[in-house]
Amino acid sequence: MRLATIITPSGPRLHVRARGGYVDIGEATSDPRLASLRSFLEAGPAAADAARGLLDREGTEYQPADFGPAVPAPERILCLGLNYSEHAIEGGRAVPSWPDAFIRGRETVLGPFADLPRPALSEAFDYEGELGVVIGAGGRYIPAGKALDAIAGFTVLNDASVRDWQRAATQWTAGKNFDATMPIGPEIVTPDEADVSDVALTTTLNGQVMQSARTSQMLVDVPSTIEFFSSFTTLRPGDVIATGTPGGVGFARKPPVWMKPGDIIEITVEGVGTIRNRVVAEEGDRGGWRWRPGHPATGGL
Repeated sequence: MRLATIITPSGPRLHVRARGGYVDIGEATSDPRLASLRSFLEAGPAAADAARGLLDREGTEYQPADFGPAVPAPERILCLGLNYSEHAIEGGRAVPSWPDAFIRGRETVLGPFADLPRPALSEAFDYEGELGVVIGAGGRYIPAGKALDAIAGFTVLNDASVRDWQRAATQWTAGKNFDATMPIGPEIVTPDEADVSDVALTTTLNGQVMQSARTSQMLVDVPSTIEFFSSFTTLRPGDVIATGTPGGVGFARKPPVWMKPGDIIEITVEGVGTIRNRVVAEEGDRGGWRWRPGHPATGGL
C-alpha cells in the first residue's frame, strides 16, 4: 500500500494510491480520523484495513505540485549520521562504532517536488539522499526482530545540510535545521510492499549521479535503527527516522559541489520512490545579518 498527502482545496488530505490515481481515505470512508496521516496511524490496524479496501477504486490523478510532505509536521525527526562507512571516511571521520544521532524539527520538512530554498546565510548547501522510515505502532524497547511491526512504511528524503553552519561547532543542530530544507515523499510505502534491506539509493544533481549506494551498506540497518532509538525514547506514530546518507556528498568533493539556485536535485530509493526539487534562492535580503560562520561582526566565530 502507498499513502500520500495531497494538497486539496480543503487542505492537506491523506490519500491511498488506487487504480489510476489516488483516493481520499477520509472522504471515501466518511471517517474524519483517516483524513490526516497522524490520526490515521493512531487509529491502528483498522485504519490500514479501511485503506486497503479502497485499492480497487478509481482514483484521481494529481500533479507533482499537489503532493505535500509525506509526513506533514512530524513531531520528531530522528536522524542517523555517518551510517555509511564511505561517507564517514570522505568527511575525515573514523567509522563510528556507536550510532551518531541528531534531531531535526518539523519546520524543516518540505514537499517532495516543491522548490527547495537555499538559505540566504550560506552558499554551502549540500545534498544528502536518504531512506526515511515512518513509525506506525511505535513503542519502547523494540527488538530488531520485531521492528517491522512498529513501522508504517518507508519514504525518500533529502537531509539537505548547511555545511558551514553544521561544521562551525561540535553540535550539528544549526546546520540541520534551517526551515524547509528536508523534502520528503512522495509516498509512504508499507513494509509488505517494499523490502528495503538491499535496494539502490541514487542522488543526481542536474542529471549527474552524485551518490550511488545500496541500503545493505548501512552500518546500522533499519531493524537495528528501530531498536537503537526505542532504547532511549518511545517511538510514536508519525515519527520519522532518517537513516543516513552514503558517500558522494558535495562538501567532500574537490572542489566542493554546492546546490545553487536553478539546480535540480533528484533522489531515488528503488521500490520506494523519487523526489525531485528545484533549488531556489531564499526570499528576502539577509545581507546584513551577522550570524554566519566567519562573519566579521561575530569576531571570527
